[in-house]
Amino acid sequence: MTDSRQGNPDYRDSGLEFPAGFVFGSATAAYQIEGAFDEDGRGPSIWDTFSHTPGAILNGDTGDKASDHYHHLEEDLDLMQRLGLHAYRFSISWSRIQPTGRGPVNEKGLAFYERLVDGLLERGIRPIATLYHWDLPQALEDEGGWTNRETAYAFAEYARIMGAALGDRIDTWTTLNEPWCSAYLGYGSGAHAPGRTDGAEALTAVHHLNLAHGLAITELRKVVTNDPDFSITLNLHVVRGEGPGGPEAVRQIDGLGNRVFLGPLLKGEYPADVLADTAAITDWSFVRPGDTGIIHQPIDVLGVNYYSTTRVRLWDGEAPRQSADGHKDAAGSPWPGADRVEFVQQAGPYTDMGWNIEPAGLEELLVSLSEEFPDQPLMITENGAAFPDTLVQEADGPAVHDPLRTDYLQRHFTAAHRALARGVDLRGYQVWSFMDNFEWAYGYSKRFGIVYVDYDTEVRTPKDSALWYAKLVATGIIPAA
Repeated sequence: MTDSRQGNPDYRDSGLEFPAGFVFGSATAAYQIEGAFDEDGRGPSIWDTFSHTPGAILNGDTGDKASDHYHHLEEDLDLMQRLGLHAYRFSISWSRIQPTGRGPVNEKGLAFYERLVDGLLERGIRPIATLYHWDLPQALEDEGGWTNRETAYAFAEYARIMGAALGDRIDTWTTLNEPWCSAYLGYGSGAHAPGRTDGAEALTAVHHLNLAHGLAITELRKVVTNDPDFSITLNLHVVRGEGPGGPEAVRQIDGLGNRVFLGPLLKGEYPADVLADTAAITDWSFVRPGDTGIIHQPIDVLGVNYYSTTRVRLWDGEAPRQSADGHKDAAGSPWPGADRVEFVQQAGPYTDMGWNIEPAGLEELLVSLSEEFPDQPLMITENGAAFPDTLVQEADGPAVHDPLRTDYLQRHFTAAHRALARGVDLRGYQVWSFMDNFEWAYGYSKRFGIVYVDYDTEVRTPKDSALWYAKLVATGIIPAA
């Protein structure tokens, strides 16, 4: 056993024990796994439209079938139980509940989530429900999407519907997953659905997503009948500076990536410097009196998604500008107002996504959040890695040997444990992803799952990383990789 106060400098510790009550689970998203894109009354979402747009997705892949979770629900729930998961973080397809984002409930769609939640509870697994993981009903996008304030009010009504239907059974309600991606990749760079490339629209979407969160929390509280936690999940950026202009570059990216969400959510105000940085793009008149008060709702836990770090510096305006921010190259920029900042390629090793592997960044992020918001409990709602996986047939059955993923998880669980040892109120850790899935603009070319999915047969095979994780969940102690 290593000393949690020191440990190995490479974060390859084992034998570290997590506290009783720590919630070990795994996570997915509806569009990435469900399939059944046009069954039982489900309406089209922006990702249905985007994935069918020529050139938008690698290899022309779509989420039409994905991992076919819609038809493999019981099998997947049984597999979660076999791995001993304490919790399962899933998202709900808004257009499966309200095909156009408004109006009557699609009862068949709602029944699917009833079966999912009841199946989790029957197996002793806590349901963590995310209301929005990027799949806006296409009918709402046709009216402006997240640039239209009315979308926030429609989202609040959808939240009320789900709260009334499942509000006696959900352990944790998460309003939004990574609104940074929804706003900046969807409306700024165009790398994600709906594929727009306008900085002003991206910043407008930032605010309306924030507003939707506050409105949804308010509606959920009116109708739930148990005592759940309320949450939001952010993909907060760990930003390091380089060169004499490094601190200024960090300030700008931290503002757009982190503080423009943390400010209104946890402090009730937008950062003045972000408003100033983006004044040439928008006057922020879409923020109305009282909005920040609506957004600033108490939450029980802040969800934190972490995969890698970011290194920035001020661009000299002459050399080719680097843009290694970890996101797919696209027509626009996901960093409106930060034209003088360049993203420097970082040292490896890398995951299959090209993201640097740095568990120290996770510890740093958790500790910094705890120091700034000492009364705010945290949960890691996504962490994991994509690596090339090969299914092999062995004497005792199919197997997937993924030592790089197991090593990645061991090092990041060590980072989480070190944050706990430093006093961070960290409540749990949801590994991304439970199964291989449709990886957005990269289609089926990237595998994040701890469970392998054969996309031809839809057969599931737990990878070695899943078996390693099952040991951790069963004992609460980090096993050797």
